Amino acid sequence: MLEWVTKASRPLIDLHDPAVARAVLEALSVKRDGKPAAPCTSGRKRRILVNALFYAMEQGELGSNPLDRVRWRVPKQARAVDPRVVINPLQAQNLLGALSYVGDFKRARGRRPVGLFAGMYYAGLRPEEAVAVALPDCTLPATGWGRLVLHRARPQAGKKWTDSGGMHDDRGLKSRPPGDVRIVPLPPSLVSIWRDSVQTFGTAPDGRLFFTERGTILGYTTCHRAWNEARALALPPELAATPIGKRPYDLRHSALSTWLAAGADPAEVAQRAGNSVEVLLTRYAKCLYDRQSLTNQRIESLLSAYDLTSEFQ
Repeated sequence: MLEWVTKASRPLIDLHDPAVARAVLEALSVKRDGKPAAPCTSGRKRRILVNALFYAMEQGELGSNPLDRVRWRVPKQARAVDPRVVINPLQAQNLLGALSYVGDFKRARGRRPVGLFAGMYYAGLRPEEAVAVALPDCTLPATGWGRLVLHRARPQAGKKWTDSGGMHDDRGLKSRPPGDVRIVPLPPSLVSIWRDSVQTFGTAPDGRLFFTERGTILGYTTCHRAWNEARALALPPELAATPIGKRPYDLRHSALSTWLAAGADPAEVAQRAGNSVEVLLTRYAKCLYDRQSLTNQRIESLLSAYDLTSEFQ
């Protein structure tokens, strides 16, 4: 394999030609099918390339960094969340309820991930965090708020890319030092859903709350399929044709937007979500679906109060 790579690759010195270096950089922004790659993907590939070039310089294969002569930047990413994807609390309840009707009752293809999706909406969990939630890390009282000590994520990477050979990697929290934890308060609605899930399905051998019939981690394909079916059941046709709640990750977007719309302290919201305040306000400072109506009601109530006052003067 390495012999073929050596024969098929151009000499490293060719990168000193600005035209060649630019072509390499532009190739980082294109997927194999020719379509534009996501800006985060392009940025990650560029960082890998830069590190490889620095290593080549350390080994004496290059005298300088050939990319310094090329003015090229990773395309900017639309960092703000599209407000059209954000669902309101009533829509979230309808979607979670519709999930329980997906698939037959015995296999519970839709009922099993209800708690997982509820964790993304009510606690703002990332998908890879939600699938890793284990009962020993949870405090689920009969009434009131609960608590989750989050310290683990299980992103789906594929068998070729994990140390264990499984579909999911086993990592710490995103952008956190190894072993760090995040305390996530759980609202009563979520506590009730998770308690019901444990009573109905139990836990996986390692204590995880959400798992397949065979006890394995719920995969992205299974979750997306169930979500799409629930979305078709819960939303009217005119909304189902829009981007609202199109991806499961939109539940997290909706959660953070809901907390901000409720007047929660951005620093507290950022801490619960595992983001910086800057990222939170840049990406998630969106209001709920039909937020104009809520604002109109508040304005109308204020104006009506003054109208009533003027009648008695």
